[in-house]
Amino acid sequence: MSLRICEIFKSIQGESTFAGRPCVFVRLVGCNLRCAWCDTAYSHEGGEDLSAEAVLARIDALGGGLPHMLVEFTGGEPLLQPEAVALANRLARDGRTVLVETNGSLDISALHPDVAAIVDMKGPSSGESAKMDTENLERLRARDEVKFVIADRLDWERMLCLLPRIDARRNPVNLSPVPGILAAADLARWMLDADLDARLNLQLHKHIWPAEARGV
Repeated sequence: MSLRICEIFKSIQGESTFAGRPCVFVRLVGCNLRCAWCDTAYSHEGGEDLSAEAVLARIDALGGGLPHMLVEFTGGEPLLQPEAVALANRLARDGRTVLVETNGSLDISALHPDVAAIVDMKGPSSGESAKMDTENLERLRARDEVKFVIADRLDWERMLCLLPRIDARRNPVNLSPVPGILAAADLARWMLDADLDARLNLQLHKHIWPAEARGV
């Protein structure tokens, strides 16, 4: 069996509590959602089929075997590909720091406990909030984090409804404004006024390189 790969590249991690660290990204092809503000729609189709060993070779060639280097599986939706899950679990068991960015619609239990799942719970503005598997909030493990992308007050209110189900001291909560729709300053003000135990998540890579750039 193989993995359907969109791209594999090395960059600076732009999101979560790992933001700012060097990271090898494995972007997979295919997603079961079509979010209104998706910024990686190019990963919905195309790509190339690679064996797990070929993917691992590319990861290692980019420094993914170094102790300080993160490895992130993203998409698309990684949990749609069993071989991707198996490879992420294998790398985590080998002692690597592995992140899996998942769209919140699929059960994260398939991931090894040493994998950090970054669970993106979609709000109403995405058009896909009804497909969220909110039971994932009870499945969170010690390394996992939750992300909410916020475009408007409806997204904000939905996030507030879900927050009581998350122990933010154990599983960090990251809030991202939708670029061009909600100003970061406005989201920051909402957070401050609500005294939230959460992090403002500004997609650091988009402040380093052009927002439309790929492979960075």
